[in-house]
Amino acid sequence: MVKDIQQIIENLLNFYDFRGKVIVSVGAGGGQFIEYAQVAKHVIAIDNNENALKQLEENLLKKGLSEKFTLIHSDFSKLRAKGDVVLFEFCLHEMNEPKNMLKHARSIGKDIVIADHGLNSEWAYIADETTKAQNSWGKVMEDSIHKLVTHKAEQYFEDYEHLYEKVKVQGENSIYRIEKFKGCREFIIPMEYTFALLKDENN
Repeated sequence: MVKDIQQIIENLLNFYDFRGKVIVSVGAGGGQFIEYAQVAKHVIAIDNNENALKQLEENLLKKGLSEKFTLIHSDFSKLRAKGDVVLFEFCLHEMNEPKNMLKHARSIGKDIVIADHGLNSEWAYIADETTKAQNSWGKVMEDSIHKLVTHKAEQYFEDYEHLYEKVKVQGENSIYRIEKFKGCREFIIPMEYTFALLKDENN
């Protein structure tokens, strides 16, 4: 798990001013970063994973933020809502056509904030996400980037089994790459993440 979620949230809030905004949060299921909602006007959270949305709903109840959220179980490409900013929460690299998803995001909000794996992240390599991240960031770089910032963090694991449970869904490549951690206890894996802000081309 990420060692310091609060630092990522703080960095996100310093990167973009969400105050008073209607946020369309893509891939919001799970709710790791929902503190941004405290300053927002409203959040439309969309995820195609129903279980992740249920987890988000539980986290919202715990933090008293349920009234600020509208939860939608759907593919982002089908969303017809409107907002001030579209936030991709570590999910753009998982989308089959990131360029089309960015184009769709422009029809929803004037600003687009992307939070995703950095290109030099060891954690992304272990999770077999590097190639997908390279593809999605390549499409982002073709757009009009207003701001781009990269940060470092750490993924902490109690032991190999803890890590295995985290990455097994990623497939054989990930399982092979974590073999070096067998027998290890209380270790960290460096993580790099990047924020990008795309502005309305007409502004």
